[in-house]
Amino acid sequence: MTTVDPAPATEVAPPPSMKLRELVFGAACAAAVRAAARLGVADALDATPTSVDDLAAAVKTQPQTLRRLLRALSSQGVFTELPDGTFAHTEMSRLLREDDPHSLRYIALWCTEPWTWNVWPKLDEAVRSGRNVFEDLYDEEFFTYLNNDAPESAHVFNRAMTTSSEQSAQDVAELLDLRDAASVADIGGGQGQVVASLLEKHPGMSGTLLDLPGVVENADPRLRDGGALASRMRIIAGDCREDIPVQADVYIIKNILEWDDESTRRALANVRKAARPGARVVVIENLVDDTPSMKFTTSMDLLLLLNVGGAKHTRQSMIDRLTDAGLAIDDIRPVNPYLHAFECRVLD
Repeated sequence: MTTVDPAPATEVAPPPSMKLRELVFGAACAAAVRAAARLGVADALDATPTSVDDLAAAVKTQPQTLRRLLRALSSQGVFTELPDGTFAHTEMSRLLREDDPHSLRYIALWCTEPWTWNVWPKLDEAVRSGRNVFEDLYDEEFFTYLNNDAPESAHVFNRAMTTSSEQSAQDVAELLDLRDAASVADIGGGQGQVVASLLEKHPGMSGTLLDLPGVVENADPRLRDGGALASRMRIIAGDCREDIPVQADVYIIKNILEWDDESTRRALANVRKAARPGARVVVIENLVDDTPSMKFTTSMDLLLLLNVGGAKHTRQSMIDRLTDAGLAIDDIRPVNPYLHAFECRVLD
């Protein structure tokens, strides 16, 4: 499918007063992306530039208001309006299509779920207190609320995490040399895309996936009964903050050490308790001080403060937590432009 990006133009940088005005209307930008994703506008628009009337009929909206939405998005580079009044895809708008291999549709929905609009105005309180505000608003711990009271939001979360894992799983598999390992455990590994990629790369290796019951019940079909990898796979429903009943040569911990410090400490302590001396532990994380995506990562860092009292890590804060847990760090390497792998081993 082709895309049409606006021709580059010489633009004068807006003055600080206009830049700040644009920043404080950031919620409008996020809401517009969410609306387009929920309406399915990107899915309805194919390779041919399309009129607003035809798009409105396809997504069941009013043409006049859809044009206003598309105009706002086009000003941000999401879709583009052509001289004849039709709209076409840009590289960004294509990422809202569910069938795009690099789709960010569920990531966009996750970052704009209904509860987010309630916690963002409380950011000053969270900064003042250093703790999450979610429990004050909802009277429940964040993941308990998702699983018990917000099934649609839990579904969006699981799809967003699956999308993220699918897109990085191959990068992880290519990075790690596990030729000497007989077993690998993916701790808090979601639906298991990373461990599946590793098992496909290493036919003689067995694997374990551990995550919450509502997550692993929808594990990657390759790992479940009848799947291509099922004979080498064990799936365990559990919470790594409570226990990790798994012995393996290699433990993978990807993008989960972002809770409050106590939860992170407990999870790492459980890995240390379960693992044999010399076992490898590979921790994979976004970092807020070593990434080309600082605007996104630092925003996620603030959202983690609001919902779970957690944080994205700096390189040094990750080093401190791993060494405090009794792990020796042998290497720190980039997985891709957005992730780093901390290669560790369990001390005697």
